[in-house]
Amino acid sequence: MAAQINRDSKDSEVKKSMEEQRMQAVLLTGHGGYDKLVTKELPIPKPETGQVLVRVKTSGLNFAELHCRQGLYQVPGGLPPCPFSMGMECAGVVEEVGSGVVQPKPGTRVICLNDFGLWKEFAAVKAERCFPIPEGMSFEEAAALAVNYLTAYLMLFNFGNLRQGTSVLIHMAAGGVGIAATQLCKTVPDVTVYGTASAHKHELIREMGVKHPIDYRNMDYEVEIRKISPKGVDIVLDPLSGKDTMKCFDLLRPMGKLIVFGAANMMQGENRSMLNVAKTWWNSPSFGAMDMMQKNKSVSGFHLGYLADETELLTNAMNEIIRLYQAGRIKPKIDSVWHFANIKDAMKQMHERKNVGKVVLTWDEKLVAKPEKQ
Repeated sequence: MAAQINRDSKDSEVKKSMEEQRMQAVLLTGHGGYDKLVTKELPIPKPETGQVLVRVKTSGLNFAELHCRQGLYQVPGGLPPCPFSMGMECAGVVEEVGSGVVQPKPGTRVICLNDFGLWKEFAAVKAERCFPIPEGMSFEEAAALAVNYLTAYLMLFNFGNLRQGTSVLIHMAAGGVGIAATQLCKTVPDVTVYGTASAHKHELIREMGVKHPIDYRNMDYEVEIRKISPKGVDIVLDPLSGKDTMKCFDLLRPMGKLIVFGAANMMQGENRSMLNVAKTWWNSPSFGAMDMMQKNKSVSGFHLGYLADETELLTNAMNEIIRLYQAGRIKPKIDSVWHFANIKDAMKQMHERKNVGKVVLTWDEKLVAKPEKQ
């Protein structure tokens, strides 16, 4: 009898231990509205060769995930089959390392990049896509740094050749990429920034460095810019697509650069509208080489997801971004921090353009900080 009790006790302990090796994850069960997001318990993964296991503290929310939820996001090889975990960036602590990994070591606070799969309590990530969080940077800031600042940095410096005396139009200037781009523009002397945003966000984007805020809801940004600069601007960052892309191209000065990096005009409601997708696609111009040659303008397309294998490029850019943070030249603006249990509300915050800065997700109740009322 005593032996049986002992055996039952040990079996119970083993079962409990197995149950403890599980985690919470937010999964996308299909493409559509907010109801397609569910929280589910999954086994904690083991890091494979070249990977580290990270205990996720915070994750960033990006327009890419909004597009992904609607089935509009494009990546090499296509989206994973549902259900799967979204999430391209996170910040956390290394718990375990796979074979062949020298750095980072267990206990290191890291910023991580991945194709998907970071909306979990634990995530296995390639070691080469992890960057040590500098001293003084919070987990919230770390989750706001990778996607937005990499996107802005590579567009402005690698494509845009940003330099002294340049003028830049930043659409959606109060969003995560918009604020990152504005701050990076301030690291170069005498750069003039025009920014589109709702009127109630103008004070904030002025503080960030936008010299000429434009209320895109009630004004034509092309008309407003030409009042100040009749010849237009040198660089335009276009996350909108559709008919706005042609307007942005027309706004370029000779030798100007248009950089298209999104299609926000496709998303006008909670669910995907194929009519709206088709309308945006139809209104998006095609640029011929002769046309650009005769006008002395260039058009570039940027998609961070298609640079996943460019390790050296991303590492160099990320290291420079961290250096700028440590030097006090840039600092992420956090709009709000939501618990993953409230992922739908967090998505609404961004989808309805209510955010001023980065929307961050967390598994830690202590970090939750809802947005101030606008």
